[in-house]
Amino acid sequence: MQLYCNSLTQYKRLKTREVKIGNLLLGNNHPVRVQTMTTTDTMDTMATVEQTIRCIEAGAELVRITAPSKKEAENLQNIKDELRKRGYTTPLIADIHFTPNAAEIAARIVEKVRVNPGNYVDKKKFEQIEYTDAEYAEEIERIRERFTPLVLICKEHGTAMRIGTNHGSLSDRIMSRYGDTANGMVESAMEFLRIARSEDYHNIILSMKSSNPQVMVQAYRLLIQQMDTEFGEIYPLHLGVTEAGDGEDGRVKSAAGIGTLLEDGIGDTIRVSLTEDPEFEIPVCKDLVKRYTPNPLKGALLEAAYHHIPPLGDRGKIPYSPFTYTRRKTFAVDNVGGTQVPIVIADLSKLENITPASLESVGYTYNAITDKWNISDGAADYIFIGMPELDFALPGTLKVITWPNYWLEALDKEKYIPIYDAKGFTEVEQTHIKLNFVMLDCFSDSTSINDFTYLDQLANKPNVVLCLSSLHKHAMPAVRRMFMELLNRKIENPVVLIVDSNWQTADEHLIHFATEAGALLLDGFGDGVCFGMTSESYNEAKSKGQKAEGRTYLQNQSTEQFINNTAFSILQATRTRISKTEYISCPSCGRTLFDLQETTAKIRNRTNHLKGVKIAIMGCIVNGPGEMADADFGYVGSGVGKITLYKSKEVVKRNIDSDIAVDELINLLKENGAWVEPA
Repeated sequence: MQLYCNSLTQYKRLKTREVKIGNLLLGNNHPVRVQTMTTTDTMDTMATVEQTIRCIEAGAELVRITAPSKKEAENLQNIKDELRKRGYTTPLIADIHFTPNAAEIAARIVEKVRVNPGNYVDKKKFEQIEYTDAEYAEEIERIRERFTPLVLICKEHGTAMRIGTNHGSLSDRIMSRYGDTANGMVESAMEFLRIARSEDYHNIILSMKSSNPQVMVQAYRLLIQQMDTEFGEIYPLHLGVTEAGDGEDGRVKSAAGIGTLLEDGIGDTIRVSLTEDPEFEIPVCKDLVKRYTPNPLKGALLEAAYHHIPPLGDRGKIPYSPFTYTRRKTFAVDNVGGTQVPIVIADLSKLENITPASLESVGYTYNAITDKWNISDGAADYIFIGMPELDFALPGTLKVITWPNYWLEALDKEKYIPIYDAKGFTEVEQTHIKLNFVMLDCFSDSTSINDFTYLDQLANKPNVVLCLSSLHKHAMPAVRRMFMELLNRKIENPVVLIVDSNWQTADEHLIHFATEAGALLLDGFGDGVCFGMTSESYNEAKSKGQKAEGRTYLQNQSTEQFINNTAFSILQATRTRISKTEYISCPSCGRTLFDLQETTAKIRNRTNHLKGVKIAIMGCIVNGPGEMADADFGYVGSGVGKITLYKSKEVVKRNIDSDIAVDELINLLKENGAWVEPA
């Protein structure tokens, strides 16, 4: 196996062990299974049954239910019996944290148990403890003694198990030796996997979840490499970005992380963790998975389609590390590349008439009375119009990209920038002295396998920004392959990623953009993005609107606004450009101690103007303190009607009444200089 997947240029599912979960087979090239988790109180049997049925009817192939103590674990029998009585045979999963005795009960009842190696035996106190090798070995032996009984029960009853590492709940012991790293996540799972293997138990799935897609992707890749090196085989993988949030942001963050791995054939089951009702997670899962399913759907990918991307050569060696994030080195061309944040180009070329009002959809609002422009944090840096010079004065920071013939006619050649295809740029006599965008198609089906025709002529020209796209059936690896060629040839021109979508629904477009661009951005590739829709998809979006039934995140948006907001959301999710408040919000479950959706909406409404501030909103203590390490401030349920506030991972205020907790969070932001008054 090459690195962490079969190939970086030829799509093929990663071969994993086959695991049986009730009547469901997972891994070993079986379809990628979709799942979700209930949010009801597990002791409310009928509410949990009804919600589970809604999830199953939405398409869930596995349903997880929390079992925080023995009584909930025991009640899983009543839930399972009622479901079976009604004719539902979908496998159930018990979600376990802190309580091995609950896991041992549940393993005799349901088809699968999930344990978190960070808190199943170890207790997290956020203490930095130095261990000698002998002391560390003693701790591993203690884990073996406590974990082996569950392994033997699962083996006896044919119960599957997920060893589910969470970035936010690594034990103090792991943290002391590996730090808050992807390597620590991998070792946390491997300790438990080695114990299970020593008992000849293999009905195991693993996961490496984080609220940060960069960390999540790196951890899965490292885990695959480690299993292959140590065992010569790979166990099935459950993919997910934990605490992704809600609405557009939650979908984008999930798609960037999960989609990046699916693109390389990695993943046997997925769960999209949204702070919404669990049945709303399933359509998003389906939209992710169907991209890789052999079927007649428009845009679906087939393994047989990927024969035009040239192999890597040099025995498959790649010129970057997929296990750590390093942004590709480029020189700056005007405001593109170098150390500058990635730019956003808004495509307005499909508008029949562009007026000052047209720019509202991409972040610029004109006040005719004051004759001034208001520029939002989510304002596009460039617009592409594909037409002659506009008849109104532009905002001071905005520039316009258009075709070369229109650029030549423009009076303001500072504000107007030409875009060429590669052949056209090499043949034209007059170009922009400072900045030219040059489009390169990467290994489309009609492209010769050795077609790097224009690279040497464009290489390191100080006024050229490359725009990479591909009409290849599997565009992302085609563009990634071109990046590798740029690295190998030491070509350091900045690059804009151009991604078009030919899907239909808003969720499909979101997932397409987040997967195609997110996968490249997470590997450090890209100095800007430009998203668009094919004419057919654009016209369909305009006629139907972008509203998604049952959700509000797309209401009242034009297609151009939707695409522009999506671009900034993807840059935020991949941590490459921060333009708004970030919310790390768990998806709720039976452990949640307050109305998570309502509270998240309240906090977002009060704080969504705080650019760059990360706020975690956690229903309970399970992952709360751990995820505080990746957040600036935290709001965590600590009891019924009680909230504990954190600054980073330190408790600041305990057991606040939930009625006043949002106000206290605002006060905490003010006390720490993180608050500004809304405009």
